[in-house]
Amino acid sequence: MSDQTSTPPALDDQLCYALYSAGMAIQRVYKPFLDQLGLTYPQYLVLNVLWAEDGQTVGAIAEKLALESSTLTPLLKRLEVAGLVKRTRNPQNERQVVVSLTDAGLAIRSKAGCLGNALLGASLQSPNDLSDLNRDVRRLRDTIYSQLGGWTTPA
Repeated sequence: MSDQTSTPPALDDQLCYALYSAGMAIQRVYKPFLDQLGLTYPQYLVLNVLWAEDGQTVGAIAEKLALESSTLTPLLKRLEVAGLVKRTRNPQNERQVVVSLTDAGLAIRSKAGCLGNALLGASLQSPNDLSDLNRDVRRLRDTIYSQLGGWTTPA
């Protein structure tokens, strides 16, 4: 049997690292603004899901963020303690927890718009360039997930 191992490409030549480190860079741009809002990046993502459609189950939010419900629950508890969301049992299915925005959770949305402007400034890209990049990365993500038979992409 022949040895079919090979040396991996240099880190900077790996797409996975470029995407990972770009994500980390974006989170660093967002951090001062999120700190002012009293949010972590994952909490910001949860609020984005609810700003698009309020009153979703924990399972639906987890699916949209490609997370396990068990990972999401502590996040939701912290958002609830902060007064940004409320969790209630679904009266039609007691096993489901529905997450809804509070007035404070709705109000913070207008303050979160500065994140996009911060990214535009830090990236030195045009809005069209960033939009094209976003489209291409989403296409890559969706194709990979379709091959894995996993995560259903959000509409």
